[in-house]
Amino acid sequence: MIPILCLLLMSLVFCNAPAEEDEGLTSITLVEGYHFAYNLKEPDQTFKMPKDLEEISGLGISEDGDALVAVQDEDGRLFFINRYSGQVFMEAEFWKDGDYEGVEMVGGTAYVVKSSGTLYEVKKPGTPEQEVEKYNFFLDEDNDVEGLAYDRANNRLLLACKAKAGQEKTFKHKKGIYAFDLTTKTLGEAPVYFVSLDSVNSYLAKDPAIRKLEKVVEFFSEEDFDFSPSAIAIHPITGNIFLTSSVGKLLLVLSPNGQIMHIEKLSKKVHPQPEGLCFDPAGTLYISNEGKGEDGLIYRFNYKPDRGE
Repeated sequence: MIPILCLLLMSLVFCNAPAEEDEGLTSITLVEGYHFAYNLKEPDQTFKMPKDLEEISGLGISEDGDALVAVQDEDGRLFFINRYSGQVFMEAEFWKDGDYEGVEMVGGTAYVVKSSGTLYEVKKPGTPEQEVEKYNFFLDEDNDVEGLAYDRANNRLLLACKAKAGQEKTFKHKKGIYAFDLTTKTLGEAPVYFVSLDSVNSYLAKDPAIRKLEKVVEFFSEEDFDFSPSAIAIHPITGNIFLTSSVGKLLLVLSPNGQIMHIEKLSKKVHPQPEGLCFDPAGTLYISNEGKGEDGLIYRFNYKPDRGE
């Protein structure tokens, strides 16, 4: 049975989760004993991107963790970035212009996803032996695929839809995450995860005590379900799934079976438009932000297990 993420406020009721608010950031832990291992208000390092990456839209990392790899939402180019200095040291053109939204490395192969759901397999990028394979599936512009993650444990890629979860009416008010099998090179017909957050209005009416959470959940409603995944990555140590939404400036941590564990409200000042997300093998977190007229940025956040991830 497809794991369905528990309703946000139902989870709060059952888990008796505390809410901690401070200026610009709100954290909600939904699972007892879980502690978030990053301080997303204070990057440990900031990289300003060149003009070509002002609209950086996807972020991945090489197998050895030494190079970040990025795409932007206009050119069919891969940008390889030294993760220590933030300098672009190689570019590789792989296709014509398009709305490219996510990138991930699997060994020496780069995978890039377009908002239409088209997936590009770029073997040996940036070398004379570079080869590109293109995969088209049933997803399209209405689904608006923006997130791409390598699920090493299951030998698959995860594709997160920003808009419609799929083609079925039953997917209304849900956002879907699909799986691309790296062995068969096929996309599963149904989402392997759903993000399904129901209207908060009835809960607010029944329990005035939870009104203090309204800043986090006010945009979740039956009329206009605004949660819109923009990036997805899997923590290399815990296997938890990290999912950002540029709309609402949220980061969700999900367990491998799809249970919401933690919600982090991102500061607009630090994260004006979070569009990319990845981890190095040691658990260091990288988040990229589109420039919105300024420099595109990549932040590094050190993994601090003593905080409890």
